Amino acid sequence: MTQTLIRNARIIDGTGAPWYRGDVLLDGGLIRQIGRGLKADGAAQIIDADERYLSPGFIDAHCHDDLIFLRERDRPEKAMQGVTSIVVGNCSFSLYPATEQSREYLRQHFSGLLGETRSDEIFDDFSGYHQALEGEGIALNLVSLVGHAALRLAVMGHDRRPATANELAAMCRLLEVQMAQGAAGLSLGLVYPPSAFAEIEELVALGKVVAGFGGVLAAHIRSYEAGLMQATEEFGEAVRLSGAAGLLSHLQSAGRPNWGNVPAVIDYLESLRSDGVDISFDMYPYPAGSTWILQLLPAAVMDGGLPALKARLQDTAWRQKLAHWVEHGGDDYHGQSKISLIGWENVRLSAIGIDVLKHLEGQNMREAAFALGTTPFDLLVRFVEEDDGQTGIILFQLDEDDLHAACCNRLFMAGSDGLPRPGSKPHPRAFGTFPRIAGHLRRDKQWFPLEDAVRRMTSVAAQRFSLHDRGLLRPALAADLVLFEDAITDHATFENSTQLPSGISYVFVNGQAVIAEGKPTGQRTGRVLRRR
Repeated sequence: MTQTLIRNARIIDGTGAPWYRGDVLLDGGLIRQIGRGLKADGAAQIIDADERYLSPGFIDAHCHDDLIFLRERDRPEKAMQGVTSIVVGNCSFSLYPATEQSREYLRQHFSGLLGETRSDEIFDDFSGYHQALEGEGIALNLVSLVGHAALRLAVMGHDRRPATANELAAMCRLLEVQMAQGAAGLSLGLVYPPSAFAEIEELVALGKVVAGFGGVLAAHIRSYEAGLMQATEEFGEAVRLSGAAGLLSHLQSAGRPNWGNVPAVIDYLESLRSDGVDISFDMYPYPAGSTWILQLLPAAVMDGGLPALKARLQDTAWRQKLAHWVEHGGDDYHGQSKISLIGWENVRLSAIGIDVLKHLEGQNMREAAFALGTTPFDLLVRFVEEDDGQTGIILFQLDEDDLHAACCNRLFMAGSDGLPRPGSKPHPRAFGTFPRIAGHLRRDKQWFPLEDAVRRMTSVAAQRFSLHDRGLLRPALAADLVLFEDAITDHATFENSTQLPSGISYVFVNGQAVIAEGKPTGQRTGRVLRRR
């Protein structure tokens, strides 16, 4: 493996300390030396940084690239952002583990979030997923959490009830196998059935398994609306009682009536840490989120799965009752209705899987319904019935002040939460999260110094996921690095969401350039990073 010597760089080491000038020598996939006036062997590649910044590679602490990594191994839109490692399996969604009985359940469940998933893209266990990824090579490093939904589907199917003692023991055994194979932890999706059907006793028991392996318990909590604090307290209690390291996914407060609640939640998280509870959070730097169409409905309607929901929708009286709750909220179901909080006009269609309605991508639900001569609710039902509920949506529901409070807190780490579905009109976070933090938020909004921005995208996540050989620029650590300009800029917008960023020159993964002079090289030097 040829040496690479990067000269005259402004080195940002990932700790938050001020940058300093120096050279960095890469050899054998590792950072060999850092200093001034370094020498390399005669065959070395020499790169003059010319005052550009050199930092550890960025870590996407929360994404949903599980499926796309099997199909598009090079992941250029991530690499072009300076990302060298990603964490998948979030919000209870992973492509494993599956039993013979649950394989189709899991395939349908995952299809809801990211579009049609093939049966050969569902795996028996983490090792099967790992082998499939590394068989053809991957450009970036990948860390995987076990999705809680897969455990429930394997043991309980879509049943909306607490697990019995025997069922919980079976889920714990199944989780133990995945953790022993190297999975990083467990992710909960407490608004996504069937994970939403679990009670705290189940979360604690599974969390204890995770803690026994030194893993992470992550959670899309039960509410980001009026129940945000209560949901955070439930998760905090699960982390405390289980002893696992906790990661609250994409901390936010959704819907104008609930804006302003993030600082109080952060205070609560800090109080947990003062009591010895190891907990932190991730977030994406945008005022809108993205999910699938079924999230406009209460979790309870998914009792029995999608076929059961479709059958209930044929009952006129039940359908009218559901429509009233979706439009106005009320006491019929747990939690707040998103539409009652933000309105149909703030729900944008981003990914539609059926050709006859695909032209509606980019329109909001009110516009799309008007164009078809129907109501927004009836259009929602049509997406459930004809698109199998797989329709992707963008929700404009967050407040800039809450976003600032989250992203500027010391417990924050960066995650894109992107939902990659090629050929759709996705949320721009999949194409711009990391340049947005290092560029726009740092330079234009002055939310934090550059060194702190880098820390939030590197060492904080590396520490959380026990990536002890990454996230810092130090000799003997893995050579995952990004060389970028001060003018680093994201260009993806909600209107043109797949535009690539600018200002990133080189991205190294395990010592090899996957981006060189701003262009993909085709190198696949990434690895599946297993917990050991």
